[in-house]
Amino acid sequence: MTVETIFQYFPNLSEAQQTQFQQLETLYKDWNQKINVVSRKDIEELYLRHVLHSLGIAKIQEFKDGSEVLDVGTGGGFPGVPLAILFPEVHFTLVDSIGKKIKVVDEVVAGLGLENIKTINARVEEVPGQFDFIVSRAVAAMPTFVHWVKGKIKKESAHERRNGILYLKGGDLTEELQNYKTVEIFDLTDYFTEDFFETKRVVYLPLKFRG
Repeated sequence: MTVETIFQYFPNLSEAQQTQFQQLETLYKDWNQKINVVSRKDIEELYLRHVLHSLGIAKIQEFKDGSEVLDVGTGGGFPGVPLAILFPEVHFTLVDSIGKKIKVVDEVVAGLGLENIKTINARVEEVPGQFDFIVSRAVAAMPTFVHWVKGKIKKESAHERRNGILYLKGGDLTEELQNYKTVEIFDLTDYFTEDFFETKRVVYLPLKFRG
């Protein structure tokens, strides 16, 4: 899959945004050779497995200008970096406990000229402040994740959807989510046609999730 597929799914990108998405592959391939943070197979399918997958969150939720989003366990910068390109007026904080991963993110962010990303090399429990939404790609089971981010979500919502967690996850989620009565699950096959998305979902858990 090439970057053009991204442009088809998101047809309203500015020229600057298109250029940034085009630059992603070169930047990641270059930095991944120096500091390995993405598997070789995944780097060959970067636009499918990482970029478009990350942007699945944007199909569920458009972030308003000025809002604040925390990406927990960002790894090489996913979903935070693609979302930051898509929403240039939204403030993203990308956190990971592994320093070499944050180093790669910092270099990619610098290469793209993104000014709406802040990176933190720490555990999420140590991150100060509160956020409108918390995004992540399956870094832990939901009960564990909820525990990690306790107190990090703003109580006042600026969006129609209540502030909460937007989580990219695959597989059978029944057991993991059985205690969350207000959870919503969105199949990414409703938005993307590629076979890769057959088992991929966005899980939305609002701040007040007990029901």
